[in-house]
Amino acid sequence: MAGIAQDKLERMIGRWAAIQAELNAGVNQATYAKLTKEFAALNPVVAIIEQLRAAEKERADLEALIKDAGSDREMAAMARDDLEALGPRIEELEQKLKIELLPKDAADERSAILEVRAGTGGDEAALFAADLFRMYNRFAEIHGWKVEIISISENDLGGYKEIIASVAGEGVFARMKFESGVHRVQRIPETETGGRIHTSAATVAVLPEVEEVDIDIRPEDIRIDTMRAGGAGGQHVNKTDSAVRMTHLPTGIMVVSAEKSQHQNRRLAMQVLRSRIYELEREKVDSARAEARKGQVGSGDRSQRIRTYNFPQGRVTDHRINLTLHKLDAVLEGPGLNELVDALITDFQASQLADLERNAS
Repeated sequence: MAGIAQDKLERMIGRWAAIQAELNAGVNQATYAKLTKEFAALNPVVAIIEQLRAAEKERADLEALIKDAGSDREMAAMARDDLEALGPRIEELEQKLKIELLPKDAADERSAILEVRAGTGGDEAALFAADLFRMYNRFAEIHGWKVEIISISENDLGGYKEIIASVAGEGVFARMKFESGVHRVQRIPETETGGRIHTSAATVAVLPEVEEVDIDIRPEDIRIDTMRAGGAGGQHVNKTDSAVRMTHLPTGIMVVSAEKSQHQNRRLAMQVLRSRIYELEREKVDSARAEARKGQVGSGDRSQRIRTYNFPQGRVTDHRINLTLHKLDAVLEGPGLNELVDALITDFQASQLADLERNAS
């Protein structure tokens, strides 16, 4: 296991075994939930370690067999063939183990707050924002996540000037965090009579959802105003005085929720506010992550153009990793987005591994 600290692996195996023993002995419900979560995180790592050690033992046995002068020629030839086939398998397992051992973002397993806003392009940008939200909604359905709209502002054509939603499920933030940035579309708008291709944009922000225990917001730091919901109409617009605007005075962060009842709006607005303040604090104190956000992948900079959706050519290009897929419909329907997300995660992991190797040398 070249380049992998054996003492670290032994500690992980020891902890894995200790958790197993505790769970078998019986623990209270709160401890059980905590231990099973830790065990689930360690289990795939330990499985790879065991596979790798078994493969390395097999390699040592084959090498010993080849060196054994007493072994017959045919047996030695078979051993060489097996040894040659085993090499790539060991390399693959070592790579998998290194990826499993990479530093994890503490927010990866959380649910997320998704914010999509129309950018340059007027009504066409709002229509594109609606297309993006539908794409993420379908993406969430594929993964079994629950989407709850927090606030929405529509235009007269059914587009979204802004839409904010909660996406709840396991590992949502890990798979959606690279979506933050500017998404550009090139197509002939429905409102265009001359058949000319227009370029419009929408911004996406994905924030980790947080609980009250994660961040302390003092009541005196919050100003809450109620108002009448507005908009172009449609099923999401509430015509009563139930809309809530919540302002965090120390940071100036403002959140509006105009859905359902006033009680629901207070809950949803606080949910978004916590996530925005939490993300702000993460950026301030986590210098390593702040540096990562400036890189090609992992940047949450909403001014960065990250992806172009070209309708005339049916292609999607992610500019951070120079990947183009000629399957626009599949991406917008959700399944194709998985391919983009997987490529972004792989590229980010590769950059992490490269950084670790540089630091180790």
